[in-house]
Amino acid sequence: MSKTKIPEKIKIRLWVMAAGRCQYEGCNQTLYTDTITKKDFNIAYIAHIVADRPEGPRGDEVLSDKLKSDISNLMLMCDTHHRLIDQEDEEGHPVEKLQEMKRKHEQRIQMLTSIKEDRQSHVLLYGANIGQHFAPVSWERAKEAMLPEFYPAEKTAIELGLRNSSFQDEEDFFWEMERQNLRRHFLDKVKRRMESGELSKLSVFALAPQPLLVELGTLLSDIPAADVYQLHREPANWCWQPHPEPFSYTVIEPTAISRKIALNLSISATIDNSRIAKVVGEETSIWTMTVETPNNDFLRSKQQLSLFRQEFRLLMDRIKAVHGEDSELHVFPAVPVAIAVEIGRVWMPKADLPLIVYDQNRSKGGFTQTLVISSEKKHLIAGFVS
Repeated sequence: MSKTKIPEKIKIRLWVMAAGRCQYEGCNQTLYTDTITKKDFNIAYIAHIVADRPEGPRGDEVLSDKLKSDISNLMLMCDTHHRLIDQEDEEGHPVEKLQEMKRKHEQRIQMLTSIKEDRQSHVLLYGANIGQHFAPVSWERAKEAMLPEFYPAEKTAIELGLRNSSFQDEEDFFWEMERQNLRRHFLDKVKRRMESGELSKLSVFALAPQPLLVELGTLLSDIPAADVYQLHREPANWCWQPHPEPFSYTVIEPTAISRKIALNLSISATIDNSRIAKVVGEETSIWTMTVETPNNDFLRSKQQLSLFRQEFRLLMDRIKAVHGEDSELHVFPAVPVAIAVEIGRVWMPKADLPLIVYDQNRSKGGFTQTLVISSEKKHLIAGFVS
C-alpha cells in the first residue's frame, strides 16, 4: 500500500484525466457513486504503476522515489483492481501493461470530452425478421460506431419494428404487416419529432429484409441529416473501416431495349440474369450494377456508400432516359443493408420510375415480388392494397 502523500493538485488532475472512472482495462466503474446504494462518495484508490518504494509492486531503486508523485505513474482504480495489480496478480501486471491501460483510458476520455454539442445525433434502430432469425440491433454497438465523430443525443434509441414478431417473410401478409408497422412507428417516433424540432440529426442502424430497408430509406429521404451505418462481419461491428483503394462500381447496360426493365444489383452476391428472366420474362432489358468481387462484407467505408449514392442517382436518370417515363423498374437486390436503405433515400418519387422490389426466398423457390415503391398513394404489396 502506498505511503506517499499525493499533492492535492495532482489528485485533482488525475481525477479529471480519468473522468472519475477506474482506469483498469474493461472496468470503467464510476468511483464517485456507490454501485449499490447510489450514494455519492469517493470509492477510488490512487495506484502506483511503479511502487513508491523499491520493495513495493513493480518497485525500482531509482524510479520509485523519482515517480512517487508523478501523474504519469498514477492510476485511478476501484478497490477490486487496485488489489488485483498490487496483491493478487502483481506478476501479471508489469509496468508496460499498466502504462498502456492508462494511456488508452485517458486518450478515450480526451476524445469523448472534446466532442462539441453540435455533434449529437439521435440513434435510430430498425429490426425485422430475416428468415427464421430475429435481427436485434444493439444501442451499445451503435454508440460505439458513432464515436468520435458523433455521440448519442439521448440515453435511449428510437426503435422501429415489431419486437419478437412471430411473422416470417415467407408469409403473404408479412410485407403488409411490417410495412404498415414501420410507417406508423416512423410517423409517431420520428416524423412528428422532426417537425416539432426535437430531432435534428439521425444515425441509422437497420437490419431487416432488403425490401423493408428500401422502404425505410424512402421514409428517410426528406431528412438530409441522417447517416446510415453498415454491420460488418469482420470485425463484427458497425464501425466504418478504412477506404479500399482503388474502388469503383460497374454498370452494365442491356444489349436490347424492351418494354420490361429489370435492375440486377449484384453487390453483396452475384445474381445470374437467368434467375431474373425466369421471374419477369425473357424479353426483359436487364441493367446490372456490381463490383469487382461481390461479397457480403465488401462495404467497408463511408466513401463506398457515398459513391453508391452518386452512381445510383446517375443510373436512375439513365434508365429513365432510355426507357421513358411510363415504365416501371423491377429491382432484384443483393446488397449490404446500408445500401438497401440508401436505395430508398436516393429514389425520388416525383422524378424516378416506380420500383417493384423483389426478395430472395428459398421456401418459395426463388425471387418473389414484395413491395412497390411509387409516388402514388396506393401501393401494391404482395397482393394487398394499402
